[in-house]
Amino acid sequence: MRKVYITGIGLITSIGNDVPTVTQNLGALRHGFELYPPFQKPDIPVKVVGTIKDFATDSPDPEDWRYPPRYTIKREVLRGLAPNSLFAYCAMLQAINDARLAPEDVSNLDTGLYAASGGSPFLTHYHHARMLQVGVLRCSPLGIVASIAGTLNFNLVATFRIYGASCGFSSACASSSHALAFAYDEIATGRQKRMFVVGAEDCNTDSILPFAGMRALSLQTNPDLASRPFDLNRDGFVGTGGGAVLVVESGEEVERRGVRTYCEMAGWGQASDGYNVAISHPEGSGLRVAMTNALRQTGIEPEAVDYVNAHATSTPIGDTSEAKALKAVFQEATMRPAISSTKALTGHGLSLAGAMESAFCAIALKEGFIPGSANITRLDPACEGLNIIRSTLSQQPRVVLNNSSGFGGANVCIVLRQA
Repeated sequence: MRKVYITGIGLITSIGNDVPTVTQNLGALRHGFELYPPFQKPDIPVKVVGTIKDFATDSPDPEDWRYPPRYTIKREVLRGLAPNSLFAYCAMLQAINDARLAPEDVSNLDTGLYAASGGSPFLTHYHHARMLQVGVLRCSPLGIVASIAGTLNFNLVATFRIYGASCGFSSACASSSHALAFAYDEIATGRQKRMFVVGAEDCNTDSILPFAGMRALSLQTNPDLASRPFDLNRDGFVGTGGGAVLVVESGEEVERRGVRTYCEMAGWGQASDGYNVAISHPEGSGLRVAMTNALRQTGIEPEAVDYVNAHATSTPIGDTSEAKALKAVFQEATMRPAISSTKALTGHGLSLAGAMESAFCAIALKEGFIPGSANITRLDPACEGLNIIRSTLSQQPRVVLNNSSGFGGANVCIVLRQA
């Protein structure tokens, strides 16, 4: 099995649109939440969103969108994008530059791309309504590829001339962790030398507000209190969108190109709850097994883990379930790792979450710090005994776990290690 490394990262997030800005905000525990203008209506109970700054994608016509001038996008490319694809495209350019990839490194038979998103409900609704209102032949010929769940891999594979393995993943909030996990397998087994791993979601009414019907979103009106994983008074997650791209390469490619790495990806594990279509198992059984499988596959003992980036979204049921899973895996209280949820800063990116938070873990491993779990005023008693840190630690982690869980009880645990 070949060694696998993360060599490049690109980020468009609520806490920053590049790695340096995100790094600063992670360390300082600065959140990206705002009162979202479209939600400030009496009939909408949700008010706060982790907004994406410097991007305006409210129009169904991509040529009306606004984005930072550093990005140049050809018209024929732009016309096939959804908002999430725009975020991913910009993050992809960042990641290519960050990994110092030449054009021939990007486009060859040994380089693939795995992506994850829920598609663009905003554009799906728009194009379907237009078809019904004005007729089939008045619809955009690119309406389907710009809006359905595969829009990320469709557009990025075509635009960046990817010739290796490509696939889209759909396991809800575990999707981009699955994409990263199977990209690891592609490289570790020698099928590919390099993989782009992409997660991205829209950030608008259509992608976020439906979760209010599940009673899953926070109803807080104060952005400083809306997302508070592990806090006794948490009342739901804050929605967000954006894009994250990781460049994952074999050790041989790292050596050939002579590039620095963020960290080693040591392996991963997964398991399912087999319990409920929308609610985590109350004992965290699937996530416990996913973490146990990940540690077994990598040969790492629980006491060697320094930090866990928890999936914890700030929902009453989900956070408690994960706390029980963590206690079951890390049984010795005196040897429990530092734990935090960076969703207290970014909000919950849905299928974007795994890739985004794995990028955060990679940054922490490279820069030598552990981000705290913000906004906790009163720890939930169910979390007592866990080492949930409330401020950033200036210490070098060596082994990090990143947890992700999705609808239907899909659980993925990614293991990253200091290079």
